[in-house]
Amino acid sequence: MDFTVVIPARYQSSRFPGKPLANIQGKPMVQHVVDRANEAGASKVIVATDDERIASVAAQFATVVMTATTHTSGTERIAEVIQTQQIADDTIIVNVQGDEPFVPADNIRQVAANLAANPAMQMATLCTPIAHEDDVFNPNIVKVVFSASGKALYFSRSVLPFARDTMMQLPVSADPGLYYRHIGLYAYSASYVNQYVSYKPSALEQIESLEQLRALWYDDAIHIEEALSEPPVGIDTPDDLTNLLASLAADN
Repeated sequence: MDFTVVIPARYQSSRFPGKPLANIQGKPMVQHVVDRANEAGASKVIVATDDERIASVAAQFATVVMTATTHTSGTERIAEVIQTQQIADDTIIVNVQGDEPFVPADNIRQVAANLAANPAMQMATLCTPIAHEDDVFNPNIVKVVFSASGKALYFSRSVLPFARDTMMQLPVSADPGLYYRHIGLYAYSASYVNQYVSYKPSALEQIESLEQLRALWYDDAIHIEEALSEPPVGIDTPDDLTNLLASLAADN
């Protein structure tokens, strides 16, 4: 199965400026992401950025496409790559977040295969069970609920679903076994990316700051499956990186 990985990478993160260039074991973070995409067997790996600092570094190990500074989501940035690189409509595109340096390669392959196996759905993504109660209440960990057929129903930074019998009590508690964490990998066809960016931004995606809610708002279907391998939580802040480096040092 052929698929192309596009890695949106921007410098100006409000919580962690310069994050794609953060050093992890002697490599910039974005290089680790490129390595995982290559391990997954992607036919092409593209780093899409609007910053010359990222571009100059990433050009040493990947194809780089410069994009506009006005994009509000990774998918919008990918749409520009599809246009400028004249990528065919039926190409499977996997959007791999630039702050997931240790995303398992088999998950990247899995999400591409899920899209190919579910042609009635416009997108595919992954989830994993939540193991710790604190993660249920962490707004940086996106929760997802889905149907018996694997169709995503909603994504939220809030507690989702709301367990009435326990959460109406004080202090509030949660059973982690009821919850799934969304993993920020997306697969879609190049033609659907063009369709997605033709939509006006939705109220829900702006409220939650979650781009996948635009697809649900316009009644497009997202297939979701439990990931073959549980990835580490993405790096949103410098503290997340410090914790990751400490964990890697302990493992060694």
